[in-house]
Amino acid sequence: MEEGELLKKRMEKTASLKADGIGLYANDVRVRDTTASILSRFDGMDHDALARINESFTLAGRLMAVRNFGKAAFVDLQDRKGRIQGYINKNALGDNTFSLLKRLDIGDIIFIAGGIFKTKTGELTIEVDKLRLLSKAIRPLPEKWHGLTDVEVRYRQRYLDLIVNPKVKDVFYKRSRIIQLIRQFMEEREFLEVETPMMQPKAGGAMARPFKTHHNALGMDFYLRIAPELYLKRLITGGLERVYEINRNFRNEGISTFHNPEFTMMEFYQAYATYEDLMIMTEEMFTFIAREIFGSLNFQYQGTEIDLTPPWPRIPVREAIIRHGKIAPDILEDPLKAIACARKLGLPVRDSEPLGKVIMAIFDETVEKKLIQPHFVTHYPVLVSPLARRNTENHDVTDRFELFIYGKEIANAFSELNDPIDQRERFLMQRKEREAGDEEAHEMDEDYIKVLEYGMPPAAGEGVGIDRMVMLFTDCPSIRDVILFPHMRTKEG
Repeated sequence: MEEGELLKKRMEKTASLKADGIGLYANDVRVRDTTASILSRFDGMDHDALARINESFTLAGRLMAVRNFGKAAFVDLQDRKGRIQGYINKNALGDNTFSLLKRLDIGDIIFIAGGIFKTKTGELTIEVDKLRLLSKAIRPLPEKWHGLTDVEVRYRQRYLDLIVNPKVKDVFYKRSRIIQLIRQFMEEREFLEVETPMMQPKAGGAMARPFKTHHNALGMDFYLRIAPELYLKRLITGGLERVYEINRNFRNEGISTFHNPEFTMMEFYQAYATYEDLMIMTEEMFTFIAREIFGSLNFQYQGTEIDLTPPWPRIPVREAIIRHGKIAPDILEDPLKAIACARKLGLPVRDSEPLGKVIMAIFDETVEKKLIQPHFVTHYPVLVSPLARRNTENHDVTDRFELFIYGKEIANAFSELNDPIDQRERFLMQRKEREAGDEEAHEMDEDYIKVLEYGMPPAAGEGVGIDRMVMLFTDCPSIRDVILFPHMRTKEG
């Protein structure tokens, strides 16, 4: 039957129920139990033990299947915790209530109450003595034997995805659990959770294109934050010393399996710490979560075994390019050779492209995807790290690392630049890049420089991509699989 015809049939049935005085959208029931609570308590009992249980259970959820045998029927009810079978007998319910069952549709929200028993096949079942319609579903669910496999429909209509694909619901329960574990981990280390502005007068804290908006009352433009970094470091200057924020960031960039314009990060900053301290802390965080989720430091991601056993390898950017990218060392020292190498790799670089940016383009192309097991890549060029402290021994690079797992960046951290004179020079370098056409270059931020002039303690900070972390721990190949409502072009567009 075509969807339009099904919809018409359901509309007629809805009108008929209403005409017969049957409430279509009740809101006067109280539910004491869940499918999981009943199954966990009683599924291990045999028939005789269940016969001694003198309790009535109440459940509400979505009707997912009906197997009608004339004077009796079995139904499947799905709530937030799972599914359970219900047995409905005409003699127990009476003609009127039993006849209601024949007028229900898959997808309706129903209430059932009754005792429990096991069928001959050993399935724990509710022996229904009360049945009510709570909410009429006018539109039919996707056919149960096909499931909901169309990716676009799954993302556009996530509610359907959650109804018919139980594994999807599990992903988001696990996402919530991971975030709870992160908070526990940070609180045990005396970090204070804070909130910083999502609308900012300057788009700072990262090299990315922002979304722009306008505040009518103030008569000024604001930017949706690309990172909370500069505000969190204001708090470090103010003496809070250990702060973190689980935040929503917005970057006006492309969409891919690892990028969504709106995403979640956890950023934290610690006074009197270095980027090397944060490498150890990052290992501790990821291994803590893995043990809680898997009970092990080894797990499968997309068919590959990931081993989180510390310590994780640490390798400078240039060494990684030489070792994994098979690029000769002299190429990374000569701007002309580096540009020629990048173009040979098919990368669009300008003749005037600074060496640091060319090196990172080569790294992205030749190294990233080869870092399957956890790796800390360190010592990034100054030009691509405008807020990071210069390395004491080599002023061309910074005390910075990025964590890569399965070929993707999961975290970014560095010892913080707290020298206001150096910071101003970096912002001026970024301004030149912006004038040369780099829309992601960092803006000059005089107010932030003023913050540093009051004296910010030595510190280190890190941003961890929560969505990417959840992808890793739930074996999801796309960031859209771990965001409830990912951004998509509207159908009208």
